[in-house]
Amino acid sequence: MPYVTVGQENSATIDIYYEDLGAGQPIVLIHGFPLNGHSWEKQVLVLLNAGYRVITYDRRGFGASSQPSVGYDYDTFAADLNTLMTKLDLHDAVLVGFSMGTGEVTRYLGNYGSKRVQKAVLMAPVPPFLLKTADNPEGVDQSVFDGIMTAIVKDRPAYFSEFFREFFNVDVLLGERISNYAIQACWNVAAGASAKGTLDCVPSWLTDFRNDLPRIDIPTLIIHGDADRILPLESTAARLPKLIKNSQLKIIHGGPHAITWTHADQVNPILLAFLQQK
Repeated sequence: MPYVTVGQENSATIDIYYEDLGAGQPIVLIHGFPLNGHSWEKQVLVLLNAGYRVITYDRRGFGASSQPSVGYDYDTFAADLNTLMTKLDLHDAVLVGFSMGTGEVTRYLGNYGSKRVQKAVLMAPVPPFLLKTADNPEGVDQSVFDGIMTAIVKDRPAYFSEFFREFFNVDVLLGERISNYAIQACWNVAAGASAKGTLDCVPSWLTDFRNDLPRIDIPTLIIHGDADRILPLESTAARLPKLIKNSQLKIIHGGPHAITWTHADQVNPILLAFLQQK
């Protein structure tokens, strides 16, 4: 199993697990909370068949990566990504983030620039800034995130059960676009994640990316479901075309947060068309 070392805590190294498959232009897929790189399976197969090199990795604290007690902030997440990009010596890569992974894409481009990156894709994005403040009235009240942290501390497995109901819009899409087996598989991954990392990720969602967005100087595709209950369209993706030069927004009608799974039949053609644009 391939790993890249990104740091150390006490006597243990902090290692990021990754998979590097296929040949061609590199596509780096960055997963959402609280999953791992395998959550991209509906995209990996399509991209490999289309002739791309596909790289996935597990965020620190999740999947097969190390579970340190530190580093659950976007400067560190972006540094982890940069270490992987450097180790693999990637060039002309496409960074594709889903949900929490869009923060890595945005902060990476803000901190490290686009020397190694040709295009970016933000699916169900966190940016520009989730927290409601005086200068960000479109954001979400702090009390919502406080409640999430309280629920995680009280009963993390129970919190995940409720989270995935809203993640997939189970009341609407169960049996049609999502199965109980797929939901259980996601719960299993989430339950195996770091308890500390799971909790610490919540404050990271409140990162202000508004200074990073103007630094994105490459073509950027934004995809969002208009039935997203986790990251509402109006607070996130709908605001980005005015903040990212050379960007385009595609809306998946009826799409929940987890459009990469439930609406892969619509997301994948949009993604491939963008990758093939000159």
